[in-house]
Amino acid sequence: MKTEPSLSDREIISVRVFDFPVGSVWNAWADPALLAEWWGPDGFTNSFEEFDFRPGGHWRFVMHGPDGTNYPNHSVFSEILPQQRIIFDHICDPVFQVTATFHPEDGRTRLTFRMLFETAEVCAQVKVYAVDCNEQNFNRLQVVLENNI
Repeated sequence: MKTEPSLSDREIISVRVFDFPVGSVWNAWADPALLAEWWGPDGFTNSFEEFDFRPGGHWRFVMHGPDGTNYPNHSVFSEILPQQRIIFDHICDPVFQVTATFHPEDGRTRLTFRMLFETAEVCAQVKVYAVDCNEQNFNRLQVVLENNI
C-alpha cells in the first residue's frame, strides 16, 4: 500500500512579520509597479508582460538574473481575498501553487508565503535554493515598503 506524502514534504513555507499595516503590504503585492521592484532574489529584475490581478487572471513576466539569464514565468490567479489571501498557480516549470496570507498583528502584518508542489521530489529540488531566495524576496519587500510608505 502506497501512502500519500505529508504536505510538509511538498511545501516550502516562509513567514515574516513586517512593521507595516496589512493595507500597505497588500498594496505592494497588488500594484504591479511595486511588485516588479521587489519580486525575486537579490540582483534580479523583472519585466511584466501581463498582470491581471483577479481570479482567472494571468501574470506573465520575465525575471532577469544578475548573470543575464532570463527566466520566463507564467502564473494564474485562482483566489484573491483583498488584504487577506492571494492564491496563484505557477504553471510553468517548476509547477507549484502559492498561497500568500496577510494577518494583521497590532498594526503590523504577518505574511505567510506557502509554496505547494505536486511531488516531494520537486519540492526537495527547489528547496535547495528557494528557502534563501524567499528570505531575500522578503528583504526586498521590506525595502519597498520603507521607501513607499
